[in-house]
Amino acid sequence: MQEMGIQGRIKRKYITTTNSKHNNRIYSNLVKDKERTGINQVWCADITYIRILNGFVYLAAIIDIYSRKIVGYAIGKTLSPKLAIAALSMAIVTRNTEGLIHHSDQGIQYTCKDYIKILKDKGIRISMSAKGNPYDNATALIIL
Repeated sequence: MQEMGIQGRIKRKYITTTNSKHNNRIYSNLVKDKERTGINQVWCADITYIRILNGFVYLAAIIDIYSRKIVGYAIGKTLSPKLAIAALSMAIVTRNTEGLIHHSDQGIQYTCKDYIKILKDKGIRISMSAKGNPYDNATALIIL
């Protein structure tokens, strides 16, 4: 293999992005089977990671479900509520939030008091996937 300049595939470690072991309030799913007819009706938030040369970074993104456009995002080295809040802040600045539903998983970044306060202050309705059900939040995963 060395003579041919090839090498075996390196097994990569799985990186966790959702910590749902907390005592924060969980909200019910408001978007299941809800038809979207225009922009700014439902946003879906999620976090993933991107491998880079010397490790990885986290990407928090918010997508408008109808237009399939990323309306807010943030990249950081740590998985913290600040990362999710930065993505949310960008989305709020660029879009109208009247009548909006914000959907996410039950991760601590989306259930922390600072994140929830921003949503409530803007009059945004909160929706969350069922625990352990990645399919409810699959719309965001398709993009991420």
